[in-house]
Amino acid sequence: MRKLSAAVAVFALFSIIIGVHKSDVDFFILAVACALCAFTTLRGVSMSSFMKIFACIFAAETIIFGFIRLLQAEGIWPQALVNFTPPENMALTVAVFSIIVYGVSTIGVVREMTRIADLYFDAPDQGEGRVWPFPAFRAKERTIAIAMIIVLVLINQGQVGISVRLSFFNRDWFNAIQEKNAAEFWWQLLYVFTPWAFVYVAIAVVEFVVQSMLIIRWRRWLTQHYISRWLGRHTHYVMALADGEADNPDQRIAEDVNRFISGGEDGYGIYSYSILLISTVSSLVSFSYVLWDLSGNYPLPGTNIHVPGFLFWVVLLYAALGTLITHLIGRSLTKLYFDRQRREADFRFSLARLREYSEQIALLAGENSERRTLYQRFSEIVVNYLLIVTKRKQLMAFTASYGQLSPIIPYVITAPFYFAGRIQLGVMTQTASAFGRVEGALTFFINYYTSLANFKSVLDRLSSFDLAIDHAQAQANHAQIIAPSAASAIELRDLALLLPDQRQIVSVAELNLNPGPAVLLTGPSGSGKSTLFRAIAGIWPHLTGTIFMPERARIMLAPQRPYIPMGTLAEAIIYPGELERYSRSEIEEALRAAQLSPFIARLDEENHWGQRLSGGEQQRVAIARALLAKPNWLFLDEATSALDENLEAEIYKMLRERLPNTTIISIGHRSTLQAYHDRHIEMTRQGDGLFTPKDKARA
Repeated sequence: MRKLSAAVAVFALFSIIIGVHKSDVDFFILAVACALCAFTTLRGVSMSSFMKIFACIFAAETIIFGFIRLLQAEGIWPQALVNFTPPENMALTVAVFSIIVYGVSTIGVVREMTRIADLYFDAPDQGEGRVWPFPAFRAKERTIAIAMIIVLVLINQGQVGISVRLSFFNRDWFNAIQEKNAAEFWWQLLYVFTPWAFVYVAIAVVEFVVQSMLIIRWRRWLTQHYISRWLGRHTHYVMALADGEADNPDQRIAEDVNRFISGGEDGYGIYSYSILLISTVSSLVSFSYVLWDLSGNYPLPGTNIHVPGFLFWVVLLYAALGTLITHLIGRSLTKLYFDRQRREADFRFSLARLREYSEQIALLAGENSERRTLYQRFSEIVVNYLLIVTKRKQLMAFTASYGQLSPIIPYVITAPFYFAGRIQLGVMTQTASAFGRVEGALTFFINYYTSLANFKSVLDRLSSFDLAIDHAQAQANHAQIIAPSAASAIELRDLALLLPDQRQIVSVAELNLNPGPAVLLTGPSGSGKSTLFRAIAGIWPHLTGTIFMPERARIMLAPQRPYIPMGTLAEAIIYPGELERYSRSEIEEALRAAQLSPFIARLDEENHWGQRLSGGEQQRVAIARALLAKPNWLFLDEATSALDENLEAEIYKMLRERLPNTTIISIGHRSTLQAYHDRHIEMTRQGDGLFTPKDKARA
């Protein structure tokens, strides 16, 4: 950025010299714009990586088009390239763009947008790309993404340039019609309109392909990024404990990421708005010059007074008034869209939960209660929907009226001059076209207000999701109490376990769990038994004190209701391991040992096994996992509570035989469990109301 800034500053100096030499005020104006561009480019070092792309493109184009302008001024531009000379104001235009990019980058909401965008454009990952017909290549993902953005910006600028050229075709063509000049009519149609129209179509197709590839690559990377953050360091579990700090993370990853990038099927995302804004500003600046020049044909109504840029000031005032009214009407839409996404996600989640717990609901005959809950959640969607309809109705009434008037205004202004014979039909239509393009650019806010409000709600949801992840990881950082120990035992020292609301429930002054002897942990419900297990497993964040773990200890915790993923039964048995790590015979033997022999023939069957297996069968799946994983420490949190006592006895006997190097620590309420354990620890309430684990003498 610094070198580019210096290069723009040097060009500004050249512009001043040429301005003095030619006594041309246009070069002094260009020099001022370039000096500002050099300053903002230098300050742009601190801009987001995403915004730097656009700033660098426009700064580089300022130099390129500027030197072409200097060559034209000195009369040394090749005659063969005269027909391909860019407009004289092109250097000034792109310099203004670069300045605008810097100004926009300082806006708070834009900084939040680009913070998320920069996650991708700062990514160090390697990616693979291919440009037909060349072979595939490997490069940094951000390099590929930046190259795509540059191509898209250049295509967009080319499209605007073609539009400007076709506006002059439109003028000359209508003049030919008015003058009944057949030769000029056909020449303009065949040799001006046709080639430029085909070029426009061709680059539009290229733009679509490049844009589509950028969006899917960007979405893939950002989705993987949020999944990694959400699942890393048990963050998803800590966030679930926070209870509502970031609702429906599944929706934020699956839908909001897509909407943030591309807007989905019903809106615009950061890419769309970036390119659309560039196109809008390009049209604004390019057609403003055209409109400013055309204004010289039109004095103030009823006078002979010519105001420089009269038509431009008319459209500017008209657009500013419309934008203000639009914002006053629709400013509450952002919150309504935010609420809509949350309520829709809550409703889908309720339906998914009903499907997951359909058996339990049926056993309790809870269908009426579920129906009331679903009706209530859907009624909230309806209320929110009607509020959005009301607000959009008001917006539509205004913007539709505004849109109906806009095309008429330039004709109303120019008609008296046309009927008086002071201008030709082509000039009139070109004026109306330029007026419409400038007005359309200035009313960007009006035209896209609804989708902008929707996009802002998506941005808010992703930002709050990021904050919730940061908060959860900060909690985990504050709870970094697990330290490697050279000893073979698990040692707890001055440990305090708290609930998410920071109420303490367990206090442990000192507790050693030695390898070998099986331990039974008992105590009343709510005494913190499961919480103690989760603290030892390293997933409970709300605690203070120290837990010393043996070095390279492998811990496995089997809860009362184990997780059974969708897929084949074999994948459910080896979860979370990889199927390739185990032979077929090992998996079959684990099933036999866990008393699940009838399911051996169904190992390759895909099903929703969490609903197909009974509670006891699910618990034995967890036992089979333990047999395959062979952990050093196996914590069973009422992991056999759904089994009858005889089967439970067989399972414990089998575990002792097949996992001789595994220390088993169990939570349970059955008195029969004591026979399978060597040590009994009970959670005992102290005088301060806290529970603490104490050894209980064997009967």
